[in-house]
Amino acid sequence: MIFLATIVSGAPFLGLLGTVWGVMEAFSAVSVQQTASIATLAPGVSAALLTTIAGLVVAIPSVFGYNWLFGKNKTLITELENYASSLADRIELESK
Repeated sequence: MIFLATIVSGAPFLGLLGTVWGVMEAFSAVSVQQTASIATLAPGVSAALLTTIAGLVVAIPSVFGYNWLFGKNKTLITELENYASSLADRIELESK
C-alpha cells in the first residue's frame, strides 16, 4: 500500500518535472535561434506535454487501485475484528 501511495503522489511530480524540462528546452531553442516561431517552440512544448500525460497516465489508475485496495483492506479488517469478538465471546461462554 505504501508503494502504491508513493506512486500516486510521485508520478504527477515526475510529469511536472518533465514539463518544466521541456519548456526550458523550448526556450533554449528560441535563445539559440533568436527567433520565436512555432517550429522552434513546438518540439519542446510537445515533449513537455508528453511527460505530463505520462505522469497522469500512471497516477490516475494508481489512485483508483489504491482506493479499491484500501476499501478491501478496511472490509477485511472489520470482518476479522467481528470474528475475533465472536470467538472471544464463545470462549468466555465455554469457560463458565
